[in-house]
Amino acid sequence: MPSHLPRIEIRHDLPDAEKQCSCGCQKERIGEEVSEQIDIIPAKVQVLKHIRFKYACKQCDGAPETAPMPPQPIPKSQASPGFLAYIVTSKYADALPLYRQCHILKRSGIDYARNTLCHQVVKAGELLQPVINLMHEQLLEYPVLQMDETTVQVLKEPGRTAQNKSYMWVMRGGPPDQRSILFNYDPGRGQQVATRLLADYRGYLQTDAWHAYDAVHSDTVAAVGCWAHARRKFKDAERALGKGKASPKLTQAIAFIQKLYAVEKPIKNADTETRLKARQENSLPILTKFKAWLDKQNVNPSSKLGEAIHYTLKIWSRLTVYCSDGRLEIDNNEVENKIRPFAVGRKNWLFSTSQSGAKSSANLYSIIETAKANGLNEYQYLRWLFTKLPSANSVEDFESLLPWNIDRDKLVNWVYA
Repeated sequence: MPSHLPRIEIRHDLPDAEKQCSCGCQKERIGEEVSEQIDIIPAKVQVLKHIRFKYACKQCDGAPETAPMPPQPIPKSQASPGFLAYIVTSKYADALPLYRQCHILKRSGIDYARNTLCHQVVKAGELLQPVINLMHEQLLEYPVLQMDETTVQVLKEPGRTAQNKSYMWVMRGGPPDQRSILFNYDPGRGQQVATRLLADYRGYLQTDAWHAYDAVHSDTVAAVGCWAHARRKFKDAERALGKGKASPKLTQAIAFIQKLYAVEKPIKNADTETRLKARQENSLPILTKFKAWLDKQNVNPSSKLGEAIHYTLKIWSRLTVYCSDGRLEIDNNEVENKIRPFAVGRKNWLFSTSQSGAKSSANLYSIIETAKANGLNEYQYLRWLFTKLPSANSVEDFESLLPWNIDRDKLVNWVYA
């Protein structure tokens, strides 16, 4: 059980009659057995009553002076840092829409208007922008980056209908001990978005071969393919055959890819040198045989198998890059996995009303997923940010709030002090 949780001792003793031994002597206590259970009390709601003392000199007509209010995340609102952290964590980490949270608050006697809650969540996301900017800068400095996109519906966008699809562009990068996961909202999925997000980036860029990224591929940005997407093409072809049917060619292609993944399994958490050596010795020979096999296939190009072979050969050079650097991954699954919590939430809250709401959501998902990637509790980190950000004024102040600059144990002790 986590040591920071409070302990309520419940003592169990024998009745006095049972403390008497059958021999006539009084039994003595010789020890105890201790077991622990988890108990949950619904979220404790309390009111922080700020009392600001006023002073005045009664000997002259000088103006009275009042103790200042500490900087707040949303000035003149009823939302404390802890309240905002709880609401944001519930929506963006636990996929609980705001209207349901309003019902939960009502059970505690708090009648909170949903529109007010929406406004405060947007403001909370905007407050995080300086930290998001630093995370983006740090992410672009590390020469390995993964990206993917997913849809989001925004009801009110200039010149667009509520039914038009917009996108969250997701980036995963940074050193292994300083991972950043950034969500970026944009109405489009074109090259101009990729160019904007990756301005001045130098290094490897791993994607699913979406053509928008071609605009940034150059001598300084090397394209890295995703074997999970290539495998998916062959799996789709296999499913298209129908239940109980098989194709020797499909079976062979999938077997080649499975061998590549078998090399990866034991080296997943190994150092870069070990990973590189394993790939050079084991993966490259498999790739050579697979490429020769693909080149020999004579299949209908419009068939599912033909499409899978064409896709794989078209991006073959990208699919083999991972064998040249131990920092690279065989696929883009890590960034795709970061999209899943967003996809789960999207099923519940369905849409963002405005562009400002979508941008705020992007910031909040970024902070939560980055906190998780760096081993921080999402609620604790958000509460820390919403408490400290209002008084942060310098780059040094903001840098101190980055997740890898925070001591996890101190954060826990601070929250539960």
